Amino acid sequence: MGNSALKAHLETSQKTGVFQLTGKSLQEFPEELQSLTANLRTVDLSNNKIEVLPAFIGSFQQLKSLTICSNKLTSLPAEIGKLKKLETLVLNGNHLQQLPVTVGQLRTLRTLGLAGNQFREFPNNLGSLRHLDVLDLSRNRIQSVPAEVAELQAIEINLNQNQISALSPEVSRCPRLKVLRLEENCLELVSIPTSILSNSGISLLSLEGNLFEVKKLRDLDGYEKYMERFTATKKKFA
Repeated sequence: MGNSALKAHLETSQKTGVFQLTGKSLQEFPEELQSLTANLRTVDLSNNKIEVLPAFIGSFQQLKSLTICSNKLTSLPAEIGKLKKLETLVLNGNHLQQLPVTVGQLRTLRTLGLAGNQFREFPNNLGSLRHLDVLDLSRNRIQSVPAEVAELQAIEINLNQNQISALSPEVSRCPRLKVLRLEENCLELVSIPTSILSNSGISLLSLEGNLFEVKKLRDLDGYEKYMERFTATKKKFA
């Protein structure tokens, strides 16, 4: 991409606080953005070929939204934790296998998108994200949901299209969880903790495409209580 075109983008971003440069085959995070650390609130660099996020990402103290989908990221720098105002972090379609522990410092984060990466384990350092509403881990290689999930504050967790065969009963203790998506995994009926049905706040449990017929859920203890929550939520939004 020519310097003049990039310069034009930078000038616009200086005024708007938004830098969007998608589908331009960028191989590096633009160093020139360092001149806008005091201005930028939104950055979208999706559909490029960026392999590394530089350490100076931590200097964008006003940043509220960072979207870098469909690139080639394999890791995140620890400095990502310095983005104290970040509310949206969407990194779908990269090659990430884990998160730095500093992600737990993103106390204002509301949406975390990690779909289509290479996670084999459920990230275990997200319990400190007290304002997290949506966690999307669909299309990864996760095999189990551990007990630590109870610490999550998310309202919706999307785990569709993973390899999950084990689901901790502790998921029923997630204090704000309303929507749990587990479509197209490797769950058997006996793998579904009845506490999710009888003793949780979950009002939408999505289980199509696993190793049992969804209608068999009716045979489990607590199904009627789950259906009460499901129906009440449906009426609320009707």
